[in-house]
Amino acid sequence: MTTAQEIELINKLKARDHSAFEHVVRSHTKHIFRASLGLGFSEEEADDLTQSVWDAFFKAVENFSGNSSIRTFLFGILYNKAHELRRQKSRLEPKEDIDAVVDSYFDSSGKWIMAHVPVQPDRFFESCETLDIISKCLELLPLKQRMAFLLKEVEEEVTETICNAMSVSASNLGVLLFRARNQLRECVERKTR
Repeated sequence: MTTAQEIELINKLKARDHSAFEHVVRSHTKHIFRASLGLGFSEEEADDLTQSVWDAFFKAVENFSGNSSIRTFLFGILYNKAHELRRQKSRLEPKEDIDAVVDSYFDSSGKWIMAHVPVQPDRFFESCETLDIISKCLELLPLKQRMAFLLKEVEEEVTETICNAMSVSASNLGVLLFRARNQLRECVERKTR
């Protein structure tokens, strides 16, 4: 959709045009639901999360400035709603300090310890026997890392879009992606040994 078309659509949404809402919901619901599943939520939770995103969108659309695309705006809402849901769930679940594990792979000068030097990501993913292992490992990532990884690697969003949706800088996104990839690699290696 061109910028002019997106602006026209945003104006229709602000005017509460039913057909504009229908178009946006039909265009984005599947992506929001898939992203919710990718964040490790069950189908029921993903469905609830998707509904929560739409509820927040409908309430906030009048204040939507159009500085980002509708898709970016929706993924920003998804990120915030997923964070809220994860925070509610985390109160009941024990936590594992994955950052401490990753930090143990480096010496005091910040260089890889030889026994833990990572393999190339392409080779690593090709050697995985099933997507189930990767999916289970994705569930173990902290929410921000999982969201960054899914938006970049699965949804193939551009860096600027991800940064806007997650309210992070490009360098912070790079750190999130680096940590996510390394934690995924370590997890899959553990599960395939």
